[in-house]
Amino acid sequence: METESEPYVRLASLRQLHQVMADMNTARSLADTLQTVADGAVSALGFEMACVNLVRPDGDLVVAAFSGNSAAEALITGRVGSRESWLRRLNMGEQWGDLVFIPHTEGWVLDDDDVPQWYTDGPAPRFEDEWHPSDRLFAPMYTPGVQGGSCGELLGVISVDRPRNGRHPGAWGREALQMYAFQAAIAISNARLRANMQRALVRLEREQQALRASEESFRQAFEYAPSGMAIAEMGGDQHGRILRTNDALCRLLGRPASAMRRYSFSDLVHPEDIGTLLRTSAEGGRAELRLGRRDGTYVWVSLRNSVVADAADGPRFLLTHVEDIEERKRRELQLAHRASHDSLTGLPNSAELRSRLAARLCQRAAQPGALESLDAAYGHPAFDTPTAHGFDFAPGAESYEGFDHHVHTVAPEEGRDDGTKGLAVLFCDLDGFKSINDRFGHNAGDAVLIEVARRLSRGVRDGDTVARLGGDEFVILADGLGKADAQDLAVRLRNEIIQPIRAEGRAVRVGASFGIGWAHCGMTADEVLKSADERMYVEKRSRPKQHRRAG
Repeated sequence: METESEPYVRLASLRQLHQVMADMNTARSLADTLQTVADGAVSALGFEMACVNLVRPDGDLVVAAFSGNSAAEALITGRVGSRESWLRRLNMGEQWGDLVFIPHTEGWVLDDDDVPQWYTDGPAPRFEDEWHPSDRLFAPMYTPGVQGGSCGELLGVISVDRPRNGRHPGAWGREALQMYAFQAAIAISNARLRANMQRALVRLEREQQALRASEESFRQAFEYAPSGMAIAEMGGDQHGRILRTNDALCRLLGRPASAMRRYSFSDLVHPEDIGTLLRTSAEGGRAELRLGRRDGTYVWVSLRNSVVADAADGPRFLLTHVEDIEERKRRELQLAHRASHDSLTGLPNSAELRSRLAARLCQRAAQPGALESLDAAYGHPAFDTPTAHGFDFAPGAESYEGFDHHVHTVAPEEGRDDGTKGLAVLFCDLDGFKSINDRFGHNAGDAVLIEVARRLSRGVRDGDTVARLGGDEFVILADGLGKADAQDLAVRLRNEIIQPIRAEGRAVRVGASFGIGWAHCGMTADEVLKSADERMYVEKRSRPKQHRRAG
């Protein structure tokens, strides 16, 4: 609107404005649309310069298009202004409807903010509506369908500089710029939508091509995979039923594909591993368990599940990868056994003994608040007895539910046999063993240790633990014994040990001293072993030296 006096506007100017709006909506891309908006503000609305600031996904505004001054365009195109600075501008100055006008008398406070800008100094206006080079005029663009800045989502801002007639826009010019910003917002939103749709169509076509290729790749990978593969139903009454298997899985289990379709993995898993299978999440779950072969044996496998969908809203299936780990499991079990057992006698070693003993003992609450933390973890008070903080349970009482159903370990009272049964710890030290080592050598000593270990293991019940603590020291853990039972066990084991032993072609004999300790909760494993060790030395010193070893 160049020099028309209001309300008289030339028809040519209206036609020009109409053409620019039409061009905005027919631009081929978002970039073309933005540039058309900037060019239209110059060509149709009569401003010397126009800039389109577009809101980015992070909320800041970038100079996306510029028109009217090539030097200014090169300087600020692509630069970013923070959203905070822009909101400050839009909330100050004079409100011309949806437009914001900041006169040069107020705009100086914005000179140091981070909004990209182009302006020049100039003389003071000679008359009231003369445009000053530092005047600023902004036309916010809001999401289509919403007019009025406070209600819509900010899409961008058109900033314009110096009308060609050198005067502030009048009522018609302001209305035209406001209407232009509204139409520009529609055009920009449509351009974004078209761009998103085009990208979506391209992506969809690529995905369809990739899907066709992947389906063939999957078929070949499934059929010819060197490890076992299976597809099972997911959900419904037939959840877990095997639908399809590859040759590798059929060979691993010795079952034909037709027979496999009659089973689910829960039918094939070892009974002891059912819990492991159930705990395995169907979606992306992994487990190591045993599957049954046709001949009745079991093989260790690594079973890994993935969920696949037949279509976007179609049924889902479970893709299961089955890898034979029998050899690795065998090696792991061997390594675990070596780490926890004595290499000479095959008995549990000192570390394994302490682990088994510690597993039976709950520690006395060492710090205030320990029980309260357990209460919080399990959602109810840990114990309801007056001595809860000391963990003083009645004999045989169980701890609160959720604490692994721990049965409190108690000991018979000192000095009398009241019938209480507990966890007896028998500390055994061989008498006369050093002289055998010195006289006949370490091979003879090793043979003695091996035979003593065999006799001790043979003399205890299933479930009791016989461990070699080190050197010629052994420890027996026997649960559910009274004081008399433990003493009888020590006598029987001593009588077994003192029998002659063949070592390096000769018969030798050793004796044994036993100390009986009792484990109860509140003690550590080391405290229990130390107690039994001290009792053993008391027992050893109480017997004449000549009676410590028979023969």
